[in-house]
Amino acid sequence: MNPEMNGVEAEKRQENGHEKVDYDVQEKIDYVFKVVVIGDSAVGKTQILSRFAKNEFCFDSKSTIGVEFQTRTVTINAKVIKAQIWDTAGQERAVTSAYYRGALGAMLVYDITKRQSFDHVARWVEELRAHADSSIVIMLVGNKADLVDQRMVPTEDAVEFAEDQGLFFSETSALSGDNVESAFLKLLEEINRVVSKKALECGLGKENGDTNVASLKGTKVDIILGPELEISEMKKLSSCSC
Repeated sequence: MNPEMNGVEAEKRQENGHEKVDYDVQEKIDYVFKVVVIGDSAVGKTQILSRFAKNEFCFDSKSTIGVEFQTRTVTINAKVIKAQIWDTAGQERAVTSAYYRGALGAMLVYDITKRQSFDHVARWVEELRAHADSSIVIMLVGNKADLVDQRMVPTEDAVEFAEDQGLFFSETSALSGDNVESAFLKLLEEINRVVSKKALECGLGKENGDTNVASLKGTKVDIILGPELEISEMKKLSSCSC
């Protein structure tokens, strides 16, 4: 093994005043959850991701070109979870099924000041359920909630849609940061619940000699805010388009 990949070596590099490379973190991670962020162009998807991953807001942000992802590691129910959050351009018609492959959660974003972006939400849900895993957890997010005077989508309409489709729901402001943290954490908490339950059922099936355990289908409910969860680390792999 390359000595630079050893945790002890990483610690020595830190002591010598060089940039820390904490390889031990990789060994401590219990789960890696892929989350996709989808929705119409210019609804603030990249800004929401930037706010959650780096607690930043880019005032001169431009439309995302291509696909990028950032990560953040959190602790939920004593499990260390790395959230790998994928963001794509507004021209989502070009997104293939590969974008959704392996995704355990989705953040479906619309702009409360643009009715059309909300009207397209049903299409996004349909696409998710056509290409993603049947147990994917979906959080519907009404962004730009700080623009109260420009609101074109009543909260009641979004709540009704979320209840009808079995989605989580929250209104956020990437600008102020309101509810961004709680929306992502609630999504990750529910993914962890689904994954843990599936692992438990698979384990019970093996103990009982049942090698044909049915796949778990996640149960989704409407929730506005999630509980406070301990944040253990913040990390990014690629920057937002600014």
